[in-house]
Amino acid sequence: MNFALYISAVLLLVIAFVHSFLGERYILTRLFKRDNLPKLFGSDDFTKRTLRFAWHITSIAWLGFAAILALLATPGTEKASLIYVIAATFIVHGLVALLGSRGKHLSWVVFLAISVSALISLY
Repeated sequence: MNFALYISAVLLLVIAFVHSFLGERYILTRLFKRDNLPKLFGSDDFTKRTLRFAWHITSIAWLGFAAILALLATPGTEKASLIYVIAATFIVHGLVALLGSRGKHLSWVVFLAISVSALISLY
């Protein structure tokens, strides 16, 4: 058991939640009150949605890294466990991008393809 990796994982959990909470509260909400954001697809709604899901996807990635570090700290962890965490992380990325952009930001297609590809590698 490697406690340094567990400490790293816990720190990533903390920073992921702090990043999302404080970013939403102090950066995104204030930024979205501005009237000079780029207007894509006819309004600034797409810009706001993209900024929001991109901000939170960073936190999701950190949660995925935390899970990987915790698995690496656990004796006997198999490669498949790591791949499942990676696939799950990118499924969540894809869903956040899909729902956050209402399907307009096509990154969701790539994120879901990454997830499926990772899962296929197990078979």
